[in-house]
Amino acid sequence: MKMTFLGTGSAMPVTHRAQAGTLVASEEGRVLVDCGSGVLGNLAGTDAGYEGVSSVLLTHHHLDHMSDLFPLLKARWLDGQDHLEVVGPPGTKTLIDGLLEVHEYLAGRIDLQIREVVPGDVFEIGGFETRAYETSHSTTCHAYRFTGAAGDVTVSGDSEADTGLATFADGSRVLSHDCSFPDDIDVSGHPTPQALGAALAGSDIDRLYLTHLYPHTQGREDEMRASITDAGFDGDVRIARDGLQVSIGSETHPWSR
Repeated sequence: MKMTFLGTGSAMPVTHRAQAGTLVASEEGRVLVDCGSGVLGNLAGTDAGYEGVSSVLLTHHHLDHMSDLFPLLKARWLDGQDHLEVVGPPGTKTLIDGLLEVHEYLAGRIDLQIREVVPGDVFEIGGFETRAYETSHSTTCHAYRFTGAAGDVTVSGDSEADTGLATFADGSRVLSHDCSFPDDIDVSGHPTPQALGAALAGSDIDRLYLTHLYPHTQGREDEMRASITDAGFDGDVRIARDGLQVSIGSETHPWSR
């Protein structure tokens, strides 16, 4: 299984980070988790391209997680692709139907399939068996866990530090987790590094990637990583960046970048 970070930023833009988006791929298929502003351009630079990604999985409906969704739909239509699958939390169909009323010229251009999932669901998307967990955020938001032959990958969506989410991700080879601000920023709906490290303490997670990074984190990444470790998480902590590819392999050759 391979993860490609296409957008590791937040609702406050910086030049080197697009908004939220991660491509999860294997020999069986591909799924794009979230599609915020700038993600479509980064997706176009991958081997798959937007032509090769027909499944989008939304964690939630905030703009920085879905603003490139309709540009993706249009790009696929103009390229001659015939379908797009969008899966997300309850309200996804209402959201997309409303956007189609605004952008009515896109209605019917391709076969648009919409599904909604709830916490606890086990479902297939883009060739992956996937599970959903509701996170602690300001709106309904899901984390997703993808089953892979060499180990599982979990993507948090947006969430405060949550021991339930840590349990959901336990045993994953990789956890990509929102870590929007350093410890000295008072925030709700997102974790501070110290709180995240405490929530993940004792979890069996090989590698943690911090993403959804606001401008406040710039230059403080090492401090944030150390705070997570000091709070009790003993896995490998790394900072995600746009364009980073992580391949999860066998026990003999477990990682490549």
